[in-house]
Amino acid sequence: MTLPILPPLKPLPIKDRISVVYVERGNLDVIDGAFVVVDATGVRTHIPIGMVACLMLEPGARVSHAAVVLAARVGCLLVWIGEAGVRLYAAGQPGGARSDRLLYQAKLALDDSARLKVVRKMYALRFKEEPPERRSVEQLRGIEGVRVRKMYELLARQYGVEWKRRNYDHTEWESGDLPNRCLSSATACIYGICEAAILAAGYAPAVGFIHTGKPQSFVYDIADIFKFETVVPVAFRIAAKKPRDPEREVRLACRDAFRQSKLLDKIIPTIEEVLAAGELERPKAHEEAVEIAIPNKDGLGDPGLRG
Repeated sequence: MTLPILPPLKPLPIKDRISVVYVERGNLDVIDGAFVVVDATGVRTHIPIGMVACLMLEPGARVSHAAVVLAARVGCLLVWIGEAGVRLYAAGQPGGARSDRLLYQAKLALDDSARLKVVRKMYALRFKEEPPERRSVEQLRGIEGVRVRKMYELLARQYGVEWKRRNYDHTEWESGDLPNRCLSSATACIYGICEAAILAAGYAPAVGFIHTGKPQSFVYDIADIFKFETVVPVAFRIAAKKPRDPEREVRLACRDAFRQSKLLDKIIPTIEEVLAAGELERPKAHEEAVEIAIPNKDGLGDPGLRG
């Protein structure tokens, strides 16, 4: 008798997934075919890993080889972070990047004229107005910094939060004041899902346009477009309440904000929009290119699928 054959793997598009899940203490493993977290008492908690865009692993989390393999197969990004997510130690890259898109991104970043056009588009999307004419990338970065500091002050005043300046030390988390701790936790949430989306679209997190020289430069570029309409107001609202566990409150509120704003629907189209502003032709995939790690056998042509 012929045994039934399991259907081919069909990863969910990024836009249809849960944005981010945090695991602080426990062992992640695959038991009876399910992705689970096992706590110190042996209690299993099932995580629908194929429905999660980004899994944040905090201190105290241990991962088995089988768990990493399953997360990679279904296209869930694993990120090893420090306490409250303010420091990134390592991140996976499930699926595999697309060489044609990496070349396109690098070509835009290396062309001064194209890079400036991309930066101007990012500025326009972020501030809902066109940037000043005849300004360099460095000048636009300076203008952006002034506007961002002013926006922090306005939000702090709106929510009645005492605000000095954006400042924190990731090596001494408790030394930061409450507003800065809330902001750091909130931005860590959006950085995680932006990195997952960038990898899903086949681009490189390190090749940025406004931010440069860091492993997550492009992540910061894309996250900055959205953070003042999503996570920054959340951070100030939670800081105003002075909760006992501000980091947890911020994460839950950010998750709700991502769902309400349908952020995962917007990230990949926005990436394509800002890169298209550079007005350079996208290289075609080489005819001898290796097949993507997660093929879409049924032609699910959604850019949110990894590869």
